[in-house]
Amino acid sequence: MGKEKAGFLTPKAIANRIKAKGLQKLRWYCQMCQKQCRDENGFKCHMMSESHQRQLLLFAENPDEYIDTFSKDFQDGYLELLRRRFGTKRVHCNVVYQEYISQRDHTHMNSTQWETLTDFVKWLGREGHCEVDDTEKGWFVKYIDRDPETIKKQEQLKAKERMDMDDNERAARMIQEQVERGMKAERNAHEAEYTELKRDNEEEKVTICLGTSKKTELPKPVPVENVFKGPSGKEDNSQGQKDSKKLSTGDKRKSALDEIMEHEEKMKEKKNRKDYWLHEGIVVKVISKKLGDKYYKKKGYVKSVQDVYGAIIKMIDSGDKIKVDQSHVETVLPATGKLVLIVNGAYRGDTAMLEEINEKKFNCSVKLSSGPLNGRLVENLAYEDVSKLYQAS
Repeated sequence: MGKEKAGFLTPKAIANRIKAKGLQKLRWYCQMCQKQCRDENGFKCHMMSESHQRQLLLFAENPDEYIDTFSKDFQDGYLELLRRRFGTKRVHCNVVYQEYISQRDHTHMNSTQWETLTDFVKWLGREGHCEVDDTEKGWFVKYIDRDPETIKKQEQLKAKERMDMDDNERAARMIQEQVERGMKAERNAHEAEYTELKRDNEEEKVTICLGTSKKTELPKPVPVENVFKGPSGKEDNSQGQKDSKKLSTGDKRKSALDEIMEHEEKMKEKKNRKDYWLHEGIVVKVISKKLGDKYYKKKGYVKSVQDVYGAIIKMIDSGDKIKVDQSHVETVLPATGKLVLIVNGAYRGDTAMLEEINEKKFNCSVKLSSGPLNGRLVENLAYEDVSKLYQAS
């Protein structure tokens, strides 16, 4: 007993325990054996050991199973720390990673399917485990809580939002009906009114002589001077022009309801105008030669949107699937009468029917076919805000 205790308290044993504390260099760690070596010489000795060779043989039999296991362990540890330590707060991904690797027995990333932390964070966003966004300071993550109680609260909030949305839809429908009634009344007011033919001078008598050869001479019409004639004898059209201007300005005068509608549309435009426009199911045209001459000027439709600014598109002619950025493609306009999707602006995400294309001003007019304003005509939409909807033939 005394010898073991003395060996435990010897300076060499104490120095070894001190060196073993904390993190060691990653290149001297063996994930298969879960052994950390302190220096390069120790790592070489471990690589030549019999136990390590046996672990390598096991790994060679089924490498995918081991990599999937290590990836699952790394994912569970990272998400558990993110949930327990930060909750649903938005935090930099590297802050969570540094705290995770501070644990000595953690699963190292070089043994997983992800090469970098950025790839892992993007994968978390695609799989729906976290909300991720790329900023100038790096990638930030926000944990999505899947707890039943949390989901129940979220459903209650969504139900409340749907009720509020129903009220908004009813208000929008009432406004649309008032607009239609106002437009109908305005059209009826401008229609021509036809009245009975009446004589200007009712006191004038008409005499008819029968059985006489005398001709009755009708009084000569008295010439009436035209008060609109100027000194040169030409008619002065200034008054008529003023009246026409007043009439035109009266036609263009907006009612209070029109001003309210215009204000709401501006607010929706400001809210829904984004710097990204890709949507699933729209037809796009490749305008970049970086993807090769095979796909240049060819059309495809968006299968899925990735990272907001990118997408997987399937070419209509060849059926090839390629990954593109939104700068590599542009929107496509169909013939009039076809369905389109509004990809940006006030009515972002609504389907509509293409009514007219103005090639001189590079815009078009559509009639909404979805949403609370169904049937409303929207004019002066830019080409890049509208794209054709893909319909399989």
